[in-house]
Amino acid sequence: MPSWWDYLHFNRQYSNKRNLEEGLFQIASQTCNILVKVNNTNNINLTRNNRSDEYGCAGPPRGKSSMQICVPKFRKNSITSGCNPGLSTVLESGSVGNASSSDEELEQWEQIFMMRDENGNSYHDKRKKRSIWCRPSCIPVSIVIVLIVLVVLVPLLDQPNIAHVLPTPHVNLHCSEECRLSLVESIPEGHMYPPNVTHRPTKNAWLDLIDEAQTSIEIASFYWTLRFNEEYPYNSSIEGEQVFQALLAAGTKRNINLKIAQNWPTKLNPNIDTEYLVKKKAAQVRSLNFSKLLGGGVLHTKFWIIDRTHFYIGSANMDWRSLTQVKELGIVAYNCSCLANDLAKIFDVYWTLGTSDAVVPDSWPADLSTDIDMEHPINISDGTHSYGAFITSSPPPLSPTGRTNDDDAIVNIIHSAEEFVYVAVMDYAPALEYTPKLQFWPKIDDALRRAALETRTRVRLLVSWWKHSQPAEEHFLASLAALQGAYTRVDIQVRRFIVPSTPEQDKIPYARVNHNKYMVTDKSAYIGTSNWYGDYFVDTAGVAFVYQPHDQNTTKDIRRELQEVFERDWNSPYAVPLRRL
Repeated sequence: MPSWWDYLHFNRQYSNKRNLEEGLFQIASQTCNILVKVNNTNNINLTRNNRSDEYGCAGPPRGKSSMQICVPKFRKNSITSGCNPGLSTVLESGSVGNASSSDEELEQWEQIFMMRDENGNSYHDKRKKRSIWCRPSCIPVSIVIVLIVLVVLVPLLDQPNIAHVLPTPHVNLHCSEECRLSLVESIPEGHMYPPNVTHRPTKNAWLDLIDEAQTSIEIASFYWTLRFNEEYPYNSSIEGEQVFQALLAAGTKRNINLKIAQNWPTKLNPNIDTEYLVKKKAAQVRSLNFSKLLGGGVLHTKFWIIDRTHFYIGSANMDWRSLTQVKELGIVAYNCSCLANDLAKIFDVYWTLGTSDAVVPDSWPADLSTDIDMEHPINISDGTHSYGAFITSSPPPLSPTGRTNDDDAIVNIIHSAEEFVYVAVMDYAPALEYTPKLQFWPKIDDALRRAALETRTRVRLLVSWWKHSQPAEEHFLASLAALQGAYTRVDIQVRRFIVPSTPEQDKIPYARVNHNKYMVTDKSAYIGTSNWYGDYFVDTAGVAFVYQPHDQNTTKDIRRELQEVFERDWNSPYAVPLRRL
């Protein structure tokens, strides 16, 4: 849908064109007035006449004084024959001489308007060979004609620009495929739930996607530590090893084109796994240096694309801990090339920025733009349910034309909710904490408060509590929870989620945490890859999948299943109240 700015911009351009045309008409009008004044300085005394005489003068009605148009009738032997008899000169009202003296008056006309010299010789005769068509008396009229032509042509010359500015209606987008969607989870070892309340394990979904691949696997990731190594000598790393070996076999034995876009390696997150894949000629790997590209941030994205037909988006890193020691949630889609190809455009952005001389362009190529966005989600059916869906991206410099920014989608989903907003994230703070100077960033925080206060939407935040939680989080969350009951029916509550661990599990670094990054409302489901600090939306790369069912009363779909996941965790013994500060 065109924005108000498109219409305003067009109206301004249209207004400018109108002003130009009116200006040209004003010039033409003033030229005519000058011509009248020039004619009046030549002492032409013509009386009013109520008939057309041989001068072609049509007089005004009796008793009236007005301007009249006088053109000498065309005569074969007259020197005025060089002028087009259709041209007329506008004169102020005056007196017209006796018609019986027409020959003498005609000579007077010719003397004045054809500019005879003092000897009675016409300049017409002297310059006939040089410019028979150009006479001083015709110059003012010619100027008027040129101005009128300009008035007509100027708007026509700019028609392509007008067509470019005019907003075009957006057609509804439909996916002909019956996309099959499924939630996937990683439940940490020892984290107990009642039977039949969890979803397909992430490891199984990844192995299945690898098996589905016919030509290509494209993975965008933060870092890689899938393999067992001495630094993490824990038995559950075997599941990460299984995924790694499956990828290695796909690239070396099945001739699958494996492409990996990853964040620039660091000491904390080395690229040992991907170096091995390159060494074995199993994969092509490109690393994105965000310090060079944007001055800060990381590639925090986590998604897979298989044959540009199937895909995974979720919170799980390419890390064995994401399969057995960290609580993760994502979504896998099968037979959904309409969205897989759209997600592939984001991968292509990463791939472009992974070269040694890459820079973030001012504008991205048109082939990376998208028509699928927050205002125009693509309509999909899985045979049972119909819904709208789109994929978001962050940060804005990495979003080509049409791509919805991640934080804009989050705010829009919160504002659209009517009954409840449930959020489950690892980190939450309305601030930019990883910048040289701490900055306040309340965009999402304001949206949550507004929903609770203005529309009385029920708000629930489930934020992780683990070794690396920032102390400031507790203060920000407490300020949200303090609104509970501030006014009638204001309902906003916050809890912290703890993943328990044994002494042995506690030795595993960066593990035993709820790493989820999703939101569900009565209208939408949002599954992302970013924590909810401002930094993740300003200079850190991430994506999200947004699902909006057309039938809000359906009993079983992705939105309903995600709501059940949140309620399961919110009501579990692992969700605890905020500490008193």
